[in-house]
Amino acid sequence: MLLQTLNKTLKPAVLLAALLSPLPAFAHAILVKSQPGKDETISPAPKQVDLWFNDAVRGEYKAVAVIDSAGKRVDNHDVEQSLTDGSHIYATVADLAPGKYTVRYRVVSQDTHIVTGKFEFTVK
Repeated sequence: MLLQTLNKTLKPAVLLAALLSPLPAFAHAILVKSQPGKDETISPAPKQVDLWFNDAVRGEYKAVAVIDSAGKRVDNHDVEQSLTDGSHIYATVADLAPGKYTVRYRVVSQDTHIVTGKFEFTVK
């Protein structure tokens, strides 16, 4: 009898405590900065493309591709993540001739959602 009474009393208390406990808030990663910047015209050509997100991204499944106006991939297939800043990824590029380039990226947010995007820059 005592066990049934405790069980009835504890269930709502445990449920209420669970609902009121703070939970981590996860959000999708958002690209907040890049070098070169979106729609930027630069000279000289960069040696790498850097991307920064509003929050750290997961290390697995990250990708950066730099594509020239003919559709040829010109990055070195070497995307890395900064050891000191989990929101920063980068990839080196070959010697870029003057022209327009598209940067495509894919990262996994801390909440495990895949985030993709693209932007362009021009080398004078």
